[in-house]
Amino acid sequence: MSVIPVPKSLPHDSAWTHVTGKSEFIDDRPRLRNELVVGLVYSDRAHAKLKKIDFSQALRCEGIEGVFSASDFSHNIWGTIFQDQPLLADQRVHYVGEVILVIAAQTQTQIDAAKRKIKIEYEDLSPILSIQQAIREQSFIAPERKIERGDVDFGMAASDRKLEGHLVIQGAEHFYLESQAAVVYPCDNGSLEIHCSVQHPTEVQHVVSHGLGLTSKDVVVIVKRMGGGFGGKESQGAPIAAYAALVAHKLGRPARLILNKDDDMIMTGKRNPFEIDYKVGFNRDGQIIALDAQLFSDGGAYADLSTSIMERAMLHCDNAYYIPHMRVRGRVCKTHFHPHTAFRGFGGPKGVLMIERIMEEIAFHLGVDALQVRKMNCYREGFDITHYGQKVENNRLPELLHECDEKADYFLRRREIEEFNKTSLRTGGQTLRGLSLTAVKFGISFTTRFLNQGNALINVYRDGSVQVSTGATEMGQGVYARIAQLVSEELGVDTKWIQVMPTSTEKNANTSPTAASSGTDINGAAASLACQQIKARLSELFIQLQKRPLERWASKTAGLGTEPEINVETHVPMQDIFQPAEFFSIHFENGEVFDPKNPTFRISFKDLCNEAYLNRISLCEYAHYKIPNLSFNKITGQVAPLNDEKMGGAFLYFTQGAAASEVSINRDTGEVKVLRTDILMDLGRPVNYALDVGQISGAFVQGMGWMTTENLFYSSTGKLLSHSPSTYKIPSVHDTPRDFRIHLIENNGNYSNLRGTKAVGEPPLLLSVSVWTAILDAIRSTRTDAFPDLVVPATAERVLEALTPGGLDVALKQLMN
Repeated sequence: MSVIPVPKSLPHDSAWTHVTGKSEFIDDRPRLRNELVVGLVYSDRAHAKLKKIDFSQALRCEGIEGVFSASDFSHNIWGTIFQDQPLLADQRVHYVGEVILVIAAQTQTQIDAAKRKIKIEYEDLSPILSIQQAIREQSFIAPERKIERGDVDFGMAASDRKLEGHLVIQGAEHFYLESQAAVVYPCDNGSLEIHCSVQHPTEVQHVVSHGLGLTSKDVVVIVKRMGGGFGGKESQGAPIAAYAALVAHKLGRPARLILNKDDDMIMTGKRNPFEIDYKVGFNRDGQIIALDAQLFSDGGAYADLSTSIMERAMLHCDNAYYIPHMRVRGRVCKTHFHPHTAFRGFGGPKGVLMIERIMEEIAFHLGVDALQVRKMNCYREGFDITHYGQKVENNRLPELLHECDEKADYFLRRREIEEFNKTSLRTGGQTLRGLSLTAVKFGISFTTRFLNQGNALINVYRDGSVQVSTGATEMGQGVYARIAQLVSEELGVDTKWIQVMPTSTEKNANTSPTAASSGTDINGAAASLACQQIKARLSELFIQLQKRPLERWASKTAGLGTEPEINVETHVPMQDIFQPAEFFSIHFENGEVFDPKNPTFRISFKDLCNEAYLNRISLCEYAHYKIPNLSFNKITGQVAPLNDEKMGGAFLYFTQGAAASEVSINRDTGEVKVLRTDILMDLGRPVNYALDVGQISGAFVQGMGWMTTENLFYSSTGKLLSHSPSTYKIPSVHDTPRDFRIHLIENNGNYSNLRGTKAVGEPPLLLSVSVWTAILDAIRSTRTDAFPDLVVPATAERVLEALTPGGLDVALKQLMN
């Protein structure tokens, strides 16, 4: 296996404006003279009846232009999958942070004063504040789901060894730098123009138009860029935009709603907490025969995306491993917390955490190295069908595990770490070390089939410059830069001639969210297809221009009308998007168009575009793309045949990788330091190497924070207490691996996707599981009796508790002495 050499890569399109502070975000938009500030009043109770709401005194406050309640929306219910959530609470509140009233004023200070005048009387009801309580009270969202392959009961009976366990995985905060934000401008025709920080402009368009009794044509949603999203702006930005739109629509004035960090964290949902029960049967060599898993998630008060997140978790319970007999059941619990939502990796990390813990536990039970167990169970030829029936095509997992093992000097360091820990335990040393190597196999596509579509509009101008509009939203990941590079390669012009426009529902309708790591796959493919149509017409024009003397070209004669036009009727079928298209053997390279058979005759792309315009040949094109070969039956939990010869898939392909992480844990304080991480990933043929490596490092560190320090604290009444940077610990530069090595392997065999690329947005986050399993490895060096229980995140307190027989109280007493 060879590693891709580091190529020269184009920079992120907004890199220089980010560094210089010139990048415009929502609250940077200039304020208009008659613009209103919007504020929200939300519940401070987790579950209560609304007995009385009195805002009459607030309306008398200086600068207050209006206070709005549930009755002011034409339709007050919304939801991404199930229509179950009110835009504004009516009669009851179901979580702390649920919005009850919307206030419009001239300044934020006036809103703060008006809030103090509002009187809300509650009748408290008993809340459900844990997964276990929800299970006891049978409080669920949607029926149980099941995915099953083989005969689990038979497999368990046939297994030499059996283990069972319970895994607790807490949630995490998205902590995007730009909070939820929207500015809405009422237009003179009764329509609304909305600028907001969201991943799904079409959903905002739908929620706003439905809520206000308008049609989609009356609402234009524009997203220039976001200051981070990570899934937290896939669905939950829609009601924020709706509140500002309500004010703009009712009062006929521009309205701005920008949440501060505290309110944003209190109001918005997190990564779904999970609790997982599992039983696993295996033989004396560590080969897994059967797995039976029951997954419960905390969906919060309303459905949001939690059922799809659960489905993704169930689909990834195998991760990189073939398990012949497997049953996975999933249920979403309804509690009285903010509705939890999408987060980078969706539900995938929960399933991966479970199976990777199982790998460590089997190794502990057998007294062997966990990497040995992983290699034995890894998907390989002949054992490459998932529990939902999809074949793992282009499988590089065995090679990745082997290559990562070698690059990380895994077994050499394993021996050194074992010796270090023995010495530390014998001499009373302060630290212990752990090492773990985990893999990832992440399915790329939405599991809801109709979301796997996108469209693009390409406008080429007479001067050869190009505007590109797609449904992809830029949240810092570089999707604009990637799409610009794809268009550049297709048209053979430098990216300085290409401008990717802000995402707008008036240019690209019915778009899918920029999520599921598929932003470039879907929208880049659509842009490439649109370019191909223009390229085909220009190629035919070029051929005809070769036959006509220069003095008879339209650029010389069109004003006089002395020459007949060149007619071009070419409309080509969808081409192979694995590489740039070619028509009539005409090449588009370095800003020039030529025929290799007659290379001396060349026309600049700019001049050819001008000739096309003067001959009334269209330089604009729209294209639609849908991901092919998807066929997953959500009822049966299995992929279905596309026809008599070919099976479909839940995913178009799998992004794969491996990571080896070494940690040091302090026996006195429980502090964790990541000493070294080696990451090896298969991203096919990267569109932009540097951006991909940036995504890998960012995703890994974000996941590492969830694995270790990012602990959400709630009060006994359901209020989030850790709602600021002072109480919620995201990773800093000091927390990143001291030695951080990232390599991409060469893989030209991925023929299923655009340019042979593989998505990179979410998969690397799952490799951060290697940090958590490395912590387990360090802790288990102190154990001979039982495998340690460790909640995610493995905070210093939890590590200390796991290290000390008798628990945290004993550890603290020892530390004090």
